[in-house]
Amino acid sequence: MNGQRVLVTGGGGFIGSNLANSLAADNDVIVVDDGYLGTPTNVSEEVEYVERSVVEDDLPTDVDVVFHLAALSSYQMHEDNPTHGARVNVEGFVNTVEQARDDGCDTVVYASTSSIYGSQTAPSPEEMDVTVNTGYEASKMARETYAEYFHNHYDLSLAGMRFFSVYQGYGGAEEHKGEYANVIAQFADDMANGEPPVLYGDGTQTRDFTHVTDIVRGLEQAADHELNGVYNLGTGDAYDFLTVVEMLNDELGTDIDPEFVENPIPEDVYVHDTCGDYSKINEATGWEPQISFEDGIERVCEQYT
Repeated sequence: MNGQRVLVTGGGGFIGSNLANSLAADNDVIVVDDGYLGTPTNVSEEVEYVERSVVEDDLPTDVDVVFHLAALSSYQMHEDNPTHGARVNVEGFVNTVEQARDDGCDTVVYASTSSIYGSQTAPSPEEMDVTVNTGYEASKMARETYAEYFHNHYDLSLAGMRFFSVYQGYGGAEEHKGEYANVIAQFADDMANGEPPVLYGDGTQTRDFTHVTDIVRGLEQAADHELNGVYNLGTGDAYDFLTVVEMLNDELGTDIDPEFVENPIPEDVYVHDTCGDYSKINEATGWEPQISFEDGIERVCEQYT
């Protein structure tokens, strides 16, 4: 993207700030964030930062492209207050897109989730059946449905990106998320400080860990190609948590055993395994992951070594 006026909602957060800072090199970027999971210290000086909620009126949607990443982004956030979760994730999405449409913007790229695939050890394609077991998943499915409505009724381009376990580490913009940061960031910080990483269950659960730099490229390419529909952003490879701890020990030069605890998330809703098939966005844009997991682990640990 080059020379465009861009809005990033949730732009003070982890993924949003990485995207906003990347876009700011060649574009006029505005960030909207309510300060819950984001902070202005995550964004560069070139980015205009507006502290506002996506459920409010008068959003700065007079732009060429909207990246809608604002969300309550975990199972527990929604269980604590399901009505508030729906208000932010669903109403906030509709409110933002509607204001953008009124202002003449017809390209929206938004965050969905890979959790709706349930537990899958083989790469999940977009056309497979999906399921909803949590309020968080329901809110992201609602976004996809409303996006289909906006496209069919108003001919807008809306690309829903199903993220797979995005990580960067506390040396990036994840630290502000604290307990909601990706497990790699949490494990690495604990281990670098001599503490055991806390693993739910037996640690055999797997994730398709995707570095935020690859996610940012996918978001930008989706906008460049004015994609419509849903697309996976994942690597097609998965690693279990025990292997993650082993790799972090090797990179940090530590020898720390994990602490195993009972999973606080009910087994019937916990997604045990994820793996993404990225062939659809590869065919549409040429996108493919460029950061190997080994390289990603090294980047996470750089601040400690």
